[in-house]
Amino acid sequence: MKLTSEDALKLLSETEETIIDQTWIKHSKSVGKAVGIIAEKLNLDIDKAIALGYIHDIGKKFNYKHDGVFPHIMHGYKYLKSLGYDEEYAGICLKHSFLNNDIDCLSNNRDKTDESNPDYDFVKNYISSDYTIYDKIINLCDLMCSDKIMTVEKRLIDLLVRHGVYKNTRYHIKETLKLKKYFDELLGFNLYDLFPEIKENL
Repeated sequence: MKLTSEDALKLLSETEETIIDQTWIKHSKSVGKAVGIIAEKLNLDIDKAIALGYIHDIGKKFNYKHDGVFPHIMHGYKYLKSLGYDEEYAGICLKHSFLNNDIDCLSNNRDKTDESNPDYDFVKNYISSDYTIYDKIINLCDLMCSDKIMTVEKRLIDLLVRHGVYKNTRYHIKETLKLKKYFDELLGFNLYDLFPEIKENL
């Protein structure tokens, strides 16, 4: 079953009514907005892109504790599958956290990406397949948005301040900057030009 941006927003709105910390919901809406703008310039399916942006963090609705079992990505994946949505929508819950098809390329170490994790092999194998252009846009915009759209450089600093530095931080930063350059080249200009509000968020 396909997920429209309207239905994805409805899932967020339903969650909004039941949780106290809505930081991630504001973030998800911001990602949806940014993704839609880039998708339009690349002549992609705008509604599909926005829907993926809205629901990439939906697993956080369960107010999980960091138990080292890929908390929000697995919860989100299983939740969307249980609702009957197509694999590409459920799959973005897994793929958005990892760059370069690599289970070790993420912005923090809260998910304990090691072989003692019972979901380790599943996630590692799942993300090893090629990412679609939609997956890559979500990867990028997840790293451009808090509740506002900003440069990846400022967002990376935000993540460093909140989560600290760990062994793969340098690797993740390099891949983030590489991903931004990839989209600059696809567009033929600096993608920051699409977001005038970035100047206000410097």
